[in-house]
Amino acid sequence: MKETFGFIGCGNMGGALASAVAKTVPSAQITLCDALAEKAETLADTLSANVSDAKIIAQECDFIFLGVKPQGFEALFEEIRPVLRSREDDFVLVSMAAGVSISTVEKLAGIECPVIRIMPNTPVSVEEGMILYTTNDKVSDEQLKAFKSSLLCAGVIDAISEDKIDAASALSGCGPAFVYMFAEALADGAVECGLMRDKANLYAAQTLIGAAKLLIESDKHPGQLKDEVCSPGGTTIAGVHALEDGGFRASVLNAVTASYQKTLKLKK
Repeated sequence: MKETFGFIGCGNMGGALASAVAKTVPSAQITLCDALAEKAETLADTLSANVSDAKIIAQECDFIFLGVKPQGFEALFEEIRPVLRSREDDFVLVSMAAGVSISTVEKLAGIECPVIRIMPNTPVSVEEGMILYTTNDKVSDEQLKAFKSSLLCAGVIDAISEDKIDAASALSGCGPAFVYMFAEALADGAVECGLMRDKANLYAAQTLIGAAKLLIESDKHPGQLKDEVCSPGGTTIAGVHALEDGGFRASVLNAVTASYQKTLKLKK
């Protein structure tokens, strides 16, 4: 792969994506920058990648990952718009900002160009991420192939229509935080029952990994898998009852919908 990849913003998500790309793309073809120069330099040392600034990335890279917060987009494009408009070669803007539509990116860029909008999650850094993507009609088959190839070690990459990406990202993008809270609660419960903390954390994490893998590979409905663990009059159904008493499912539903509603507010 000869394409070059630039990351403007090396925060948790931008850094995780850069780390994933570095597993398939030679480090010499990756350039990083961040408002905090030390952050980009530290990650670059880890990945053996290059460090530069936003204008150079906008000028030279084939794929330009925009890893800034939605509220920082206007300022970023004020800086790089003239550079993008002066380019005569092909490039792709890859936006990961929540609530920022492709049409908004196009408007801010001030030029007709290929745009890929993605909604990734942080597990891309351990090759188990979920990356949702949608594109405008200017992204070529070759560009899309190169983009997907660069993220082969990131996890699952799935195309979705833009009108559904906000709802989907409320699940997969925000979901890891909810899962970590659940894992912590599972471990806390075991500690209260007398288990050592290190054991409790390990068992909680592996339980989540195993349950998720079984859910994917069995192709069974999650309700069916839950039923298969619950013996009549047994310990698991007693725990399920306690979760229902605590409004567990309603709380999870509310968490996803609250994240979605917040995304909609960011679009205004």
